[in-house]
Amino acid sequence: MGFGGGEHTLAQIAMHPEAGLIACEVFVNGLCSLLSRVVPEGGEAAAPLPGNLLVWDQDARTLIRALPDACLDRLFLLFPDPWPKARHAKRRFVHPALLADIARVLKAGAAWRIASDDPTHQDWVAEVLAAQAFFAVPQPAATRPEGWPPTRYEAKALAAGRKPLYWEVRRLPNAGAR
Repeated sequence: MGFGGGEHTLAQIAMHPEAGLIACEVFVNGLCSLLSRVVPEGGEAAAPLPGNLLVWDQDARTLIRALPDACLDRLFLLFPDPWPKARHAKRRFVHPALLADIARVLKAGAAWRIASDDPTHQDWVAEVLAAQAFFAVPQPAATRPEGWPPTRYEAKALAAGRKPLYWEVRRLPNAGAR
């Protein structure tokens, strides 16, 4: 639900200059990290963001609920806070209550990329995705797929010996229609 240090966001902007990107982050440190990379030092007052980047500084769930139907080609959820305590599970972005909204804003066939290094979160994602009818869900990959820019959270996970899993689920036709 946040872009962290912004490295994935910047890689997506560079790889897809023709595509618009909405980067969501609620924490000031993450916002500053990304903005310091795209706005030149001393030019904060006048420098615009890249033309294909919008920054959303509130909860991504609020944005998802406000977006029009079938407006997104791709959605990324990379190494989110796993909210490991059972009482915090309601805060997870991959949640049964949010799946219909996510399917609604994704175009038919659009990809939702999810990566996690936390075993509790990985089990949760697998369980939630297995019990829904909005997305085609292949088995997750054990290595980062080609075209997925690395992130510092992934690097930290690998350095600590954690094993990330990478899902690319696709919205089924008519699954998000109202």
